[in-house]
Amino acid sequence: MRFYRQKIDIISLLSDINSLLGHHMPKAKAFYMRRKIPSNTSLQAFEAAARHGNFARAAEELSLTEGAISRQIARLESLLNCRLFDRTGSRVKLNPVGTHYAQQIRGTLERLERDTQYIIGLPEGSRGLEIAALPTFASRWLIPRLGHFTEKHPDITLNIAARTEPFILNGSGFDSAVHFEHPAWAGMATVFLFEERLVPVCHPALLNTQDPYQQLNALPRIHRRQNPQAWQQYANEKGIILDNPAQGVCLDLHEMAISAALAGQGVAIVPRMYVEKELSHGALVAPWAESEQISKKFCLVKPAETGINESALQDFERWLLAEINAM
Repeated sequence: MRFYRQKIDIISLLSDINSLLGHHMPKAKAFYMRRKIPSNTSLQAFEAAARHGNFARAAEELSLTEGAISRQIARLESLLNCRLFDRTGSRVKLNPVGTHYAQQIRGTLERLERDTQYIIGLPEGSRGLEIAALPTFASRWLIPRLGHFTEKHPDITLNIAARTEPFILNGSGFDSAVHFEHPAWAGMATVFLFEERLVPVCHPALLNTQDPYQQLNALPRIHRRQNPQAWQQYANEKGIILDNPAQGVCLDLHEMAISAALAGQGVAIVPRMYVEKELSHGALVAPWAESEQISKKFCLVKPAETGINESALQDFERWLLAEINAM
């Protein structure tokens, strides 16, 4: 009874404050309405049953009884007011609604687990950033330099995930992205970082004393799937002839093309900044001129409105710009 009176007093106080501000207070019932969210137990039971297509195997995975799995799914179906499985005797099969819901729930549970593990792993008093980056940029340029960042900012934990295509930053779980400029970033804040320049490279064993441009036509060419016209564009820019410039293997990432070139499988056209170490050590050679026209502009993508990690993101941005300026 005492708690009830306190609850009414709080509602009255909020109503008075809202009246002073010129707003209308929602009815108490609507104000305290609970969200219509299934229990974690029901969602885990459903996800496991959907993945296995079998209640018994889901029960074994979650250390529950088959009856418990069935009851949890029945509660979930009651909440959703629809069937998720078609039942024929003792057999169950996801229906189209259940298939769609399972895909959504699986991603939600995976993200919840990832976010929970991330918080558990944060040292006390530390800050954290989730950064999305292009795979080859992350592996060949960013990650090797993170030691410098940690030295300057030991209280910031930097987590990096690969993203090959632009995406919607809001609601993605990322604080920022290092990516190429793209219309998809409209509405986001972007900071220019650098312009990527491509250069042909190959293993030194593939070359002889002849003119390197003549040899370029004879060497196997390595293509990147996202830019299949790169060799034709390079030939046009440099005024050289390449017989069938589209011929050759096609790989997804610059990292793959670099690995193929290191293995002596042909000549790849890749950003120079990713192979500086190999060129300086002689593992790769680049007797051909760098392209001045085939390029992409890279930027740091940030939310239009900063969040709780604003100070950590500012520290990362300052460090990133300093490292780029030092190249």
